[in-house]
Amino acid sequence: MVFAASLSHASSLQLSTSFLHEQSLSSSGSNHLTALPLVFSPSTLSGKQSCLQKKLIVHAKRVSGLEEAMRIRRERELQSTSKFKKRPPLRRGKVSPRLPVPDHIPKPPYLSSKLLPELSSEHQMHDAEGINKMRAACELAARVLNYAGTLVRPSVTTSEIDKAVHQMIIEAGAYPSPLGYGGFPKSVCTSVNECMCHGIPDSRQLQDGDIINIDVTVYLNGYHGDTSKTFLCGNVSDPVQRLIKVTEEKLEKKISEHAETYGYNVVERFVGHGVGTVFHSEPIILHHRNEKPGCMVEGQTFTIEPILTMGSIECVTWPDNWTTLTTDGGPAAQFEHTILITRTGAEILTQC
Repeated sequence: MVFAASLSHASSLQLSTSFLHEQSLSSSGSNHLTALPLVFSPSTLSGKQSCLQKKLIVHAKRVSGLEEAMRIRRERELQSTSKFKKRPPLRRGKVSPRLPVPDHIPKPPYLSSKLLPELSSEHQMHDAEGINKMRAACELAARVLNYAGTLVRPSVTTSEIDKAVHQMIIEAGAYPSPLGYGGFPKSVCTSVNECMCHGIPDSRQLQDGDIINIDVTVYLNGYHGDTSKTFLCGNVSDPVQRLIKVTEEKLEKKISEHAETYGYNVVERFVGHGVGTVFHSEPIILHHRNEKPGCMVEGQTFTIEPILTMGSIECVTWPDNWTTLTTDGGPAAQFEHTILITRTGAEILTQC
């Protein structure tokens, strides 16, 4: 479940999201000649030209046949994206009452209040036992998410998906983390089309050509496992399919650089976060270009959950204080994993 980056005091970490073009261009293996001025002195010019100093900026780049082919392909993809036809605006349906959870299932402490908990300053670092419990929670979250994806088809309501997810989670002896978090009324987030995140399941039926992000978090044995994925519903247009494909790919790449290559934008307001015994904690994980340094240590867990849009990254939130949409009505896609820092690198815990 994504966290809103509204706390200026929170520590943050960049994960290969800042790419300095200057360093790239000045590397020894570069074939670029950039911003090289050719200055003509007044003595070489005549007439009115002698009163002006002209500068000619020359850009040169050695391009291979493969690079040129890729450039042409991307230009065509961008042209296709620019011709994308928006779908009808998302309308809220009827929200049914929250589903019950058996008394014997352990519940997270934030249920004692309807207020949205503040971001915890406690970094989530685990010993061997804690890591095993994180693995179990994340493995369950991943299985639930995969199951939820099989339910996506035209005419199914997001409320029906919520009910199925809820049942699978409680049958596993776990608690659906979103339920009751800051007053959230459902067990899963379902964000359709232009909804960036935090969509509340309701009576709206999915339509052919929709996309839907399903965000699953489970609380098992005192630990949260958090993951999400954007699914296709029926026949989705090629430009939107491409947005989803690029969003998933960028989890393994430099996020901003990869998004910009295809003409997409990275939402800055919503960020990743520490996760473990606490649902949302420091450090916050910025997905866009930034110059805020940070580091992780072995045994630490957190989420990466970038949101990409085809247009504006500005958003508007419905009166329910949760459902957040792009201001221009363009589609948004998101993928999320919980990550564990190991002695040798990083491990995705929410990957089946």
